Amino acid sequence: ESATAFGCLVSDMWLGEFDYVSPEAFHSIFMKRYPAFSRTTQHDAQEFLICVLDDLHEAFKEVRALLCQERASPAAGASTRSLRGTSIITQLFEGQLSYAIRCLTCRALSDRPESFTILSLPIPSTRVCSLQDCLECFFQPDVLTRNNQIHCYWCGGNQDATVKASITKAPQIIIFHLKRFAWQDKHRRKLSTTVCYPFSDLDLSPYISPSCCNNTEYSLCAVVNHAGDLDYGHYTAFCKHSVTKHWYSFDDAQVTKIPDSAVQADTAYLLFY
Repeated sequence: ESATAFGCLVSDMWLGEFDYVSPEAFHSIFMKRYPAFSRTTQHDAQEFLICVLDDLHEAFKEVRALLCQERASPAAGASTRSLRGTSIITQLFEGQLSYAIRCLTCRALSDRPESFTILSLPIPSTRVCSLQDCLECFFQPDVLTRNNQIHCYWCGGNQDATVKASITKAPQIIIFHLKRFAWQDKHRRKLSTTVCYPFSDLDLSPYISPSCCNNTEYSLCAVVNHAGDLDYGHYTAFCKHSVTKHWYSFDDAQVTKIPDSAVQADTAYLLFY
């Protein structure tokens, strides 16, 4: 039901008959599955996006499984089952990380794979930094000690270890979440750091595993902005038209063509490449 409503929303947006389109119909149906988003309180765009992607994935995965069942012969049963975990959502947005964990006692190395649709990046500076700085911070090696020790199979006990992430599968569309809401002295606050992000030629090859053969250069296609603080805020979006390549600002019912220079904003919260 929500996938159908989303399809209608996308059709209304692209038919070009309206100056703007309200997503009320999709939202009312989406609220049935996720009642938390029905309240009139503030919500997080990243959490909402995760739920939307999960909901659409489940809908399209179910349809795909039914189509496979109808088309499959008994001999194709195994391949049918393997398709049930995929959808257009996973094909576009899902990537995979691998965490290389090395025991500092016996030096044994193990890998832990993990799928992702959004990468949440820490912001290392309080004034100004680049997206590359955020990526470096995310992918830098970390040491696991004390309560974070690993249980080493070879040593037979808990040991200190190093862990380093790398991308083993780069998605077609990669979404970065800038972690602007952080804890400081037992209080949660919003970081107003200006994060400078490239419009094109974002090269992720330094963070890609040698086993990954995907293209690792990306271009910016959309930005979600958050203005305000923890308790009150307003979301807007910048989106690049896939045909004309012009940028547009979406601010409630105001849809405005904007110059490329306006897309770099210190309110950026989600980046789509």
